[in-house]
Amino acid sequence: MTLQAVFSASIAAVQTGANAFKDTFAPNVALQTMLRNGTGANQADILYANARTVASNSNDDIDLAGVLTDAFGATIDAAEIVSVLIINAPATGTANTTDLTIGVGSNPFLGFLGGTSPTIGPIKPGGVFMIGAGNAAGVGTVTAGSADILRIANSTGASATYQIAIVARSA
Repeated sequence: MTLQAVFSASIAAVQTGANAFKDTFAPNVALQTMLRNGTGANQADILYANARTVASNSNDDIDLAGVLTDAFGATIDAAEIVSVLIINAPATGTANTTDLTIGVGSNPFLGFLGGTSPTIGPIKPGGVFMIGAGNAAGVGTVTAGSADILRIANSTGASATYQIAIVARSA
């Protein structure tokens, strides 16, 4: 199997109002990174994309080294994470009612997280978290058995179905 991927982030806006230069301001702040198949800089060879459900006041511990399977049934054994996207909503677009938090847990993947008990969140219902780096190190190293769990924690109130995509390298 080969992989080609693109991760991109952008905010495009138009703001109108009277000023000394123009009546509109239309910035487009964007980055797009193309990834080819492989394990070096600007490359990746692992893709995991799924919709997952986590119960109220519970955790979804995602093992990045040797437990997950991709869309073709192959076991994922990531060595480096290149990009992560989490959307706190199911693909149907129906909003969740609870917040999600990324981080902590046993054997946590720390990559883009820092400190001893790092978290990112809350990701509010309908919210998005994305991080990516196509460079040779990606956004972090996975170490099987000691730094390989990406925890998604749900707040109290209801279960939440979220979308996740992880692009990684096997070496």
